[in-house]
Amino acid sequence: MEVADNREFAADVIAALSARPKSISPKYFYDAVGSDLFEAICVTPEYYPTRTETSLLRSIAAEIAAGIPDGGVLVEFGSGASDKTRLLLDAAPQIAAYVPIDISADALAKAVERLTADYPHLLLAPLAGDFTAELSLPTAVAQLPKIGFFPGSTIGNFLPEQAVEFLRSAYHLLGSDCMLIIGADVVKDEAILVAAYDDAQGVTAQFNKNLLARINRELGGDFDLDAFDHVARWNPAFNRMEMHLVSRVGQIVNAAGLPFTFKAGESLHTENSHKFTRESFEALANSAGWRLERQWLSGAPEFAVFCLKPIQPEES
Repeated sequence: MEVADNREFAADVIAALSARPKSISPKYFYDAVGSDLFEAICVTPEYYPTRTETSLLRSIAAEIAAGIPDGGVLVEFGSGASDKTRLLLDAAPQIAAYVPIDISADALAKAVERLTADYPHLLLAPLAGDFTAELSLPTAVAQLPKIGFFPGSTIGNFLPEQAVEFLRSAYHLLGSDCMLIIGADVVKDEAILVAAYDDAQGVTAQFNKNLLARINRELGGDFDLDAFDHVARWNPAFNRMEMHLVSRVGQIVNAAGLPFTFKAGESLHTENSHKFTRESFEALANSAGWRLERQWLSGAPEFAVFCLKPIQPEES
C-alpha cells in the first residue's frame, strides 16, 4: 500500500473509532486477504447473489451485447477478479477495450494477467483506485463509446445519498451517450438474507474480522479478533442488511497510535447492503440523471440487472 493510501486509511480508522456510533467504509475490507475471502464467500451455499447474478447475466448476455456498439469500451467499477466480465466480453466481441477499476492493486494485477492471456486482441487499460473518487479514463479509450458495468449489488453498500453521488460521477465519467449495466439485489425473506451474510462455515465472519486484522497489520493495532463477534442483521426500516463487529467486553484498543474505548456490546458498523424493488431503484436512478431502460429479474432468490441510460435534456 502506498504511503498516501496508508494515511487515508489511518485517518478514516481514527474517525470511525472516534465516532458515536462507530462506523467505517466497507471499501477497507478489500486488501489482498479480504479480496480472497470475498471470493470464498461467493461460493458458500448461503451466499446466493454471486451465482444468481452470474446465471442471470449468462442468460441475458446476448441481449445486453446487442446494445453495445462496435468499438465500445467496457468500464467496470470494482472489477475484482473480472469473472462476470467475461460473460459480456464473450457475448460482445465488438468490445474493443476494457477498463477495470478496483481499489485492490493486487486483485487488479491478477485479473489483468489472466485477461491478457485469454483476450489477446482486447485493449486493457486498468485503473487502480477508489471508483467513488474522481477518475479520468485513459486517453486511448477517451473517444470510444462507453458501457459502464457495475455488477455484484455493490451499489447496495452505499447510503442512498452516496449511491446518487456515485451514479452522477459515473455519468460524468462515461458521458451522455452511454449505457450503464448494474446488478442489484432484491428485497426478499429475512431468513434468506441473514443466512447469506452469516454463513455456517464462518467465512463472512473471517471477512468482517479481517478489517481488524488489517488495522493490526498496517496501522500498528492491537485488536484481539476473538474479543469481537461478527453480527449480521436485517434492518427493515431501511431495507438493508447490516454487518457489525460487536465487542464482547469493555476494552481499550490501540490503532494508528491512539487508544479507543469499546463498551461491552458496542458495535463497529462495517457494511450496509441495501436491497431494492424496481420502484426504489428507478427512483434512485432518476434522481441521479438516469432513466431505467430495462430490467431483468432472476428466479428465486430474486436478483435484478438494470440497464440505465442518461436522461436527455428533452426528457427532463
